[in-house]
Amino acid sequence: MVHSWLLFFVFGLASFRLTRLIVFDKITSFIRKPFHEEIEISDDEGNIDTYIKIKGTGLRSWVGELLSCYWCSGIWCTLILYGLWWFFPQAAEPLIIILAVAGLAGIIESIISLIIDK
Repeated sequence: MVHSWLLFFVFGLASFRLTRLIVFDKITSFIRKPFHEEIEISDDEGNIDTYIKIKGTGLRSWVGELLSCYWCSGIWCTLILYGLWWFFPQAAEPLIIILAVAGLAGIIESIISLIIDK
């Protein structure tokens, strides 16, 4: 059971950041590469759209589907963080705090970018 709203909020930010790290960030593309093929298609105006093609069948395909779905990966990331916190709280808390602060920083940066770009 979550003991406070603050803990719930921190876990939410940490799960958000870990999920984005795994599903979208370039630094973790090596994790997705065995399961995805990224296809870039440019239109007449020079805009580039990126599509994901899932590789393989069976377990490989399942992992590929999981890594291509933000919602699916988010559940597993939350489960992993909560499990680490439950069984190894002293080791997990610094990781969760770092991810939460990075998640909040990313949200703030996105908001400021939207304001400045208007």
